[in-house]
Amino acid sequence: MKREDYIRAIAGSFILISLLLAHFHSSYWLLFTAFVGLNLLQSAFTKWCLMEKILGKLGVPCDRC
Repeated sequence: MKREDYIRAIAGSFILISLLLAHFHSSYWLLFTAFVGLNLLQSAFTKWCLMEKILGKLGVPCDRC
């Protein structure tokens, strides 16, 4: 898998986990869901993603490199 695939999988997992936590624990977990969504939206416009930098440091190959 390439870096972009990992980012999509991590973001999707974060959203699903936070929705489960909101359903079974506290609705405040929906704030985390919104945070992930906002980060995805801003990265679409700015082309900068913190998770991409973290995965790069971990040695995950880049799609555009």
